[in-house]
Amino acid sequence: MLKPSETTAIKRYLDKIKGATKSYPYQKTLAVYSVNGTPFAFLETDKQPLRLSLRSDPELSKLLRAKYEEVTPGHKLDQRYWNTIILSGQLSPDEVLALIDHSYQLALKEVYT
Repeated sequence: MLKPSETTAIKRYLDKIKGATKSYPYQKTLAVYSVNGTPFAFLETDKQPLRLSLRSDPELSKLLRAKYEEVTPGHKLDQRYWNTIILSGQLSPDEVLALIDHSYQLALKEVYT
């Protein structure tokens, strides 16, 4: 499992993304991060380890799911385009941050196309 300091760093990273907003439209333990109204991350804070759902290119999704047990099809999301990552430590914090950036970029493309 990731260290508490690492999960805190991931949360802070999400909170500091340029133009992103955080809301709790569904429940108090599910943070939704959006850019211009388009979600790019869902963070479930009531589970241990934390669960982070991110947008992903479908081909990348297949590769990640095959390589890492902690990467699963998006829970309650379009599983072609979303992954849920159980932050257990298989992926390093830097890899998680890179996937957050990828998800954010995909959301930006959707907003501006």
